[in-house]
Amino acid sequence: MAKFAGMEDRNRVEAECAYEDRGLPVTIYRFLAQTAERHGDRPAISFQLQAGPSDPAVTLTWSDLFERVTETANLFRSLGVGPDDTVAYLLPNSIETPAVLLGGAVAGIVNPINPLLDAEQIAGILRETKAKVLVTLKAFPKTDVAQKAAAAVAQAPDVTHVLEVDLNRYLRGVKRLIVPLIRPRVKFAHKAKVLDFEAAASAQKHNRLMFDDPEQDRVAAYFHTGGTTGTPKVAQHRYSGMIYNGWLGATILFDENDVLMCPLPLFHVFAAYPILMSCIGSGAHMILPTPAGYRGEGVFDNFWKLVERWQVTFLITVPTAISALMQRPVDADVSSLRTAISGSAAMPIELYNRFKQATGVEIAEGYGLTEATCLVSCNPVDGLKKVGSVGVPLPYTKVRILALDAEGAGKDCAIDEVGEICVSNPGVWPGRTYTEDAKNRDLFADGDYLRTGDLGRIDEDGYLWITGRAKDLIIRGGHNIDPAVIEDGLLSHPAVAFVGAIGQPDAFAGELPCAYVELVSGAEVSVEELADHARTTIHERAAIPKHVEILDELPKTAVGKIFKPDLRKRAIVRVFDAALDGTGARVIEVVEDKKRGLVARIGKDDHTDENAVRGKLGEFACAWEWA
Repeated sequence: MAKFAGMEDRNRVEAECAYEDRGLPVTIYRFLAQTAERHGDRPAISFQLQAGPSDPAVTLTWSDLFERVTETANLFRSLGVGPDDTVAYLLPNSIETPAVLLGGAVAGIVNPINPLLDAEQIAGILRETKAKVLVTLKAFPKTDVAQKAAAAVAQAPDVTHVLEVDLNRYLRGVKRLIVPLIRPRVKFAHKAKVLDFEAAASAQKHNRLMFDDPEQDRVAAYFHTGGTTGTPKVAQHRYSGMIYNGWLGATILFDENDVLMCPLPLFHVFAAYPILMSCIGSGAHMILPTPAGYRGEGVFDNFWKLVERWQVTFLITVPTAISALMQRPVDADVSSLRTAISGSAAMPIELYNRFKQATGVEIAEGYGLTEATCLVSCNPVDGLKKVGSVGVPLPYTKVRILALDAEGAGKDCAIDEVGEICVSNPGVWPGRTYTEDAKNRDLFADGDYLRTGDLGRIDEDGYLWITGRAKDLIIRGGHNIDPAVIEDGLLSHPAVAFVGAIGQPDAFAGELPCAYVELVSGAEVSVEELADHARTTIHERAAIPKHVEILDELPKTAVGKIFKPDLRKRAIVRVFDAALDGTGARVIEVVEDKKRGLVARIGKDDHTDENAVRGKLGEFACAWEWA
């Protein structure tokens, strides 16, 4: 593992040879086979159904995982899945989930789906990817995944087989006997054949593939982006991009002695690639605490004891999880921790400082996106971490900040000048990012550089800073929300003329959806009625606005487009003033800063408690300064 302390180390790794000359495996199966050969008896993945520090756990070695993936891939091929066919999975985290992810990519094209979506959205993704096989949960108490899967398959006629994973096999004693008695009933209104996953996979050969695995790069995964629209964008990932993420992790982050706690879902690229693929590349050990990860019952309360139990060295996290953890005492020996890696949203400085003080560990923020098969940049694990930045571009990743016109032509920005972040690396597939050709138009600059839709700058030390989003997405705890979904839902009310949906600052989730409404002339409706209407017309729970406000007139551009920067300023003032109540300070104005985006200017009087102000506003990622 190479030292990663900054741009110098990154450049040194690149200078060793061209990426294509590194002799990496071409296929995922060969990538995993190498790890099984090198580290076969070492632990690969451990899973706990329940979060207690002494609750039962199941561990697979790398040899075990290789055998599970082999029999799973053979199973999918036996059900008619070829290299161009799709295996979808609608699963929480479990021992089976990585086997299905990897086995699906070996046999065909794997398509992870977020179980938190509703049945109609799941069905839309199944139709979009033409999935033949769906792997999901068998009905189980306290989850409706099986019910949603059955309803979705009824609307997805290409699905021929449903394979069910039964979590009851992880229970012990009386609980294992009770579940079959209280298991929810599921109505199957579809014609797909339903099989038990464990029995069907175990019936297959586990020591060799029963089909050819040609040494050639191909599409091996479909990941949907956003998840709140009726017609999802589906990004397609090749073996080369998936393996690039794994190679990066093994080269500059982890080795076989590392233990990674990953309470993030394996339907998300962050867990699937920078974590799982990096573990394959390095031989590190991945811990999955409960099917729901951070959302699991007791995970936050037992978290530090789990770190001690597994001797975790790397914590994989997001700002919302750090915020929740900092509300609990560090009640265990966490001296094994080397660092924490955070993604999905900006890290507030106060949260970073509280975590470092409580654990003695620094957080390295990174940046990635589904369209680039994830990894783009990261703060150096062994070097200077600039809090608020997303670090330096990783080896063989080129990041350009471009000032682009409407046609996608433009020029490179100067140091610290804000423009659109554009990326080229082995995970970017020029012209073929999405399955639907129309969605790839205008997605690239200079032919090879993916337009991320994020606005940012690169400082004099080469660190990348994100200052805004050209795409206008609302990012709630790492979950992308298309504002159009909120706007369309509220516009369906007869009294509503215009809607502007934005993300308002939140100390826990980073952003929460917020909607400003202009009514039809002469119409009358209450905020409460609009909030009720939103709950019935917006199907994704995460997208339901937390704040709805009626304005006499929404701010608009000269051509009549809603001017959202003014709405964001209004939201920052409201949220910050509420947080500052009782401190003697308030927001004077919100200004646009070329380097930092929107900045709240804070006024104070002779009685202002400045430390209290710093503590309260430090919980937000949004920038502020004294007026």
